[in-house]
Amino acid sequence: MPEKKNRGRFSIFNIPILWFVIFAVVAIYAMYTENLPAGMIGGLLIMMVLGELLGWLGNHTPIVRTFLGGGAIVAIFGAAYLVYSGLMPESTSTLISEFMKDSDFLNFYIAALITGSILGMESKILVKAGVRYALPLLAAVAGAVLLAALVGMILGFSIQEAVLVIAMPIMGGGMGAGAVPMSQVYSEMLGNDPGYYLSILVPALALGNVFAIIIASVLNMIGNKYPNLTGNGQLIRNFHYEKKETTRYDLSKMGIGVLAAVSFYILGNILGDFIPLHPYAIMIVLVAVLKVANVMPEIIIEGASQWYEFVARNWTNALLIGIGVAYTDLEAVLNALSVEYVVIVLAVVIGAVIGSGIIGKFMGFYPIEAAITAGLCMANMGGTGDVAVLSAARRMELMPFAQISSRLGGALILLLASLFIPFFI
Repeated sequence: MPEKKNRGRFSIFNIPILWFVIFAVVAIYAMYTENLPAGMIGGLLIMMVLGELLGWLGNHTPIVRTFLGGGAIVAIFGAAYLVYSGLMPESTSTLISEFMKDSDFLNFYIAALITGSILGMESKILVKAGVRYALPLLAAVAGAVLLAALVGMILGFSIQEAVLVIAMPIMGGGMGAGAVPMSQVYSEMLGNDPGYYLSILVPALALGNVFAIIIASVLNMIGNKYPNLTGNGQLIRNFHYEKKETTRYDLSKMGIGVLAAVSFYILGNILGDFIPLHPYAIMIVLVAVLKVANVMPEIIIEGASQWYEFVARNWTNALLIGIGVAYTDLEAVLNALSVEYVVIVLAVVIGAVIGSGIIGKFMGFYPIEAAITAGLCMANMGGTGDVAVLSAARRMELMPFAQISSRLGGALILLLASLFIPFFI
């Protein structure tokens, strides 16, 4: 959370600065003396402290705050740098990685956001968005591939390199749903070991994620300057609604929200054994159908919405630290930093933004929200990238559409990659 004044005193995370420093000293001392306990206690403590500290620095550094995504990008790449430079003890980076992956903190966070944001959404929005959202997704892919091919040819890259090696992995839905299965597809159709292709795909994916976060912040600035281009977190044009404000947070309702979020997540995984879709995609469809059908009791809807707000408000910066430590390979990003390579990656992300923004406008969406969800959330690192992009864009309420882009869009890219490869053999 940003710095706030509390009765004339500065604060971080709404805590008087002196007390935040005390908590930070305890956490950092425990980190360097290897006294952080494994699991949730140690992981969440150090992630919250570092997340709020780096987030505060990013939100108060002028150029970074204005042009580079602010606290979101500083939290991610600050954490990645701590690992890369060795300033973070290996025991701590292992602890955080295990908490994010083995303890499933990332999925726990995203489950809360998907369930709460969809159930707290006006039903008419889900109905009006409908299948129209598929067209901005396709336009994002077309824009990314065409601009990457054009810029790549100008810079001396082959179309195969620009499209298969750079554009496709960037638009492929992250590591687990994109680069990893894509490396298997490339291996089967082109030969070589999957690890060979993975080492080629990862730098494009990581660098594309960087640009997606930065451009998300830029789009937020454009929206502030040109209000007619944005719905300020609402996707559909000329369909404004007032979100019901919570007059009083209810702890028992939040408990119901936790139960609902993890239950829908588990149900998505169970159905994923029978339905060839990512569990997140199944979860989104299931929650959306129940919302539109108006069969969910109001107490569950309120609980899920309140739990979502709690998680988004208190744990976003902590999660960004986890993304930086567990999912961001700074060495791979740095190794890819030739001027030509960087320009093509930037072209991919810009092409996705242009295609989704223009077609989104014709489909009745706000261009900026369409560009963020159907464009940038296709070009980032899946679920982790969605959180970072929406955080930089100040539009976390768009998470359901972001997840549609990452999950269904990722499956689309795998299909397209398998169709395109024969043309390059």
